[in-house]
Amino acid sequence: MTPFDQSVQALEKGSEIPTRPFGKTGVHVSILSFGGSLHLPMLMLRNAYLRGVTYWDTANSYMGGNSELRIGKYFGKYPQDRENIFLVTKSHAWSTHGMTDDLNQSLERMRTDYIDLYFVHSISSIGELGDDIKIWAEKAKASGKIRFFGFSTHSNMASCLLGASKLGWIDGIMMTYNYRIMHQDAMKRAVDACAKAGIGLTAMKTQGGGQVKTHTETELELAGRFMERGYTDAQAKLIAVWANPSISSICSEMPNMTILMANTAAAMNTTAISNREVNLLRQYAQETRSDYCTGCTEICEPTIDGRVPIGDIMRYLMYDRNYGDHTRGIASFTAIPETIRSRIAGLDYSLAEERCPQKLAIGELMREAQQKLV
Repeated sequence: MTPFDQSVQALEKGSEIPTRPFGKTGVHVSILSFGGSLHLPMLMLRNAYLRGVTYWDTANSYMGGNSELRIGKYFGKYPQDRENIFLVTKSHAWSTHGMTDDLNQSLERMRTDYIDLYFVHSISSIGELGDDIKIWAEKAKASGKIRFFGFSTHSNMASCLLGASKLGWIDGIMMTYNYRIMHQDAMKRAVDACAKAGIGLTAMKTQGGGQVKTHTETELELAGRFMERGYTDAQAKLIAVWANPSISSICSEMPNMTILMANTAAAMNTTAISNREVNLLRQYAQETRSDYCTGCTEICEPTIDGRVPIGDIMRYLMYDRNYGDHTRGIASFTAIPETIRSRIAGLDYSLAEERCPQKLAIGELMREAQQKLV
């Protein structure tokens, strides 16, 4: 019986997945978080809760508000579960007035009196969190509407984390973090700095762009080792992130029971990923780096004449290419103002490509996005 067979057996017997401290908050959270950016059937939420996935993540904007409404419907049916859920939601309002409106709407939608952790959604620079945001967070805590405050980030993660570690008032951060990024020196320093500052860290986008291919010797060896150990490459990528004790939880979209069971089995796994497998993942990341944008937009975006959200567009293209979610890719891309979208294909990206650490074909990818995400 493989370690994962044992994990599934433990789940069937009612065992819960492990928890970890969330920074210096005094709260322990499940190491697997239920990501709420997709459809949330009641059955999925119930099964996640019963398996100990008690960190739930959503946002005011997800599914046009339906994600929060679904969670509210769940709490309406199972009100006793609310006190056991570490509930996270986010605002993309970019003003304190808008954040207040978003927070009040989120509370109403989810039928709750408080949010455990409230995020400013998707920052790309720590400078976006001014004193007005700090004062707003303090007042929201004092009112009892939120317990903790922080931000999420898909871009310039290392510099955002390092900046947050020096502020003294950030409780939690959710950031893109995976086997492609975790070994970068800047990211390692930033994670260590946040851990020392007592900031709870949640990893997202942990699959690093999709399944491991089998085109090279490295990829074939990875696939073979994972099969021998009884787990998939997707499970291995989760375990690689959990190997860092500074990561409190992994936020994962789990739209069906197959993925929920696979991820909870991975969370229950007690066999550490081997050094050889870690090194193979690092080698694979290096060999395929031109297939994945690591979000360092502070390098590429300033080289372009006019504001073009290269990192965001790369992420939307990844939804389509790697996740197979064409609808989400289109919806995200078309939210970019038409005045920006209309000029994307005709811009010169040569300097951005020259400076890109991943050696991405940025111009080609921008043109692909404009053609496909319509």
